[in-house]
Amino acid sequence: MNDMNRLEQQVDAWNAKMSARNVQVYYGETYAVKDVSIEVEDKAVTALIGPSGCGKSTFLRCFNRMNETVQTCRVKGKILLDGEDIYDKRVDPVQLRAKVGMVFQKPNPFPKSIYDNVAYGPKIHGMYNGKSELDEIVETALRRAAIWDEVKDRLDTPGTGLSGGQQQRLCIARAVATEPEVLLMDEPCSALDPIATGQIEELLDELRQKIAVVIVTHSMQQAARVSQKTAFFHMGDLVEFGQTGEMFTNPSDPRTESYITGRIG
Repeated sequence: MNDMNRLEQQVDAWNAKMSARNVQVYYGETYAVKDVSIEVEDKAVTALIGPSGCGKSTFLRCFNRMNETVQTCRVKGKILLDGEDIYDKRVDPVQLRAKVGMVFQKPNPFPKSIYDNVAYGPKIHGMYNGKSELDEIVETALRRAAIWDEVKDRLDTPGTGLSGGQQQRLCIARAVATEPEVLLMDEPCSALDPIATGQIEELLDELRQKIAVVIVTHSMQQAARVSQKTAFFHMGDLVEFGQTGEMFTNPSDPRTESYITGRIG
């Protein structure tokens, strides 16, 4: 049995919330992601690791069709959410992004109040009836992002006035306000100090009790701490994918071992 068949069998065995099947991504003539197949398990954190420029962030953006915002980008293959192809022409990308939320590397609160940052998605998608229901949605999202106690007395002040760690938790609250089924996070702690990073990691552990989370991280220590599954990318290829503990203690590919031990990166 060749490696691809083995990988296909391996991914089919898991409880998939989202599935990537033979995904390829091109920027113009540049082949950025090469025939990747993985499963994203529900109620678990899946980490994507690898050297800079290896394709992990590009691959992450395939899960909510964010690559469509890049004119030169082409995506081939299939990505399924609960068994349905998200690239089907009948799928509305705006509705998809309510189900598959995203938090970016640099905190990017809107130039609006803390309240309006969180209320933005529910307003667009008509997810509430009346102000009291919207108030409840905003409070619930801020509580889920572990920032309610810090901001409850200043909801009408600008989100841009918060500290970096608070801004990132506000962006997480904004993402979870639409009740997503999957949350994508692209190096969400790279601009944060260790204390703020610890708060985000604790938050990840809580969020995964209810939803699937996919995180791109440049920190192998973070991947080891927060994830249950890890995918290692190198030069656009998916080298290895499996249980995080197993990969870090007994990698099956010498390239994974070289990366984990710091010989490549």
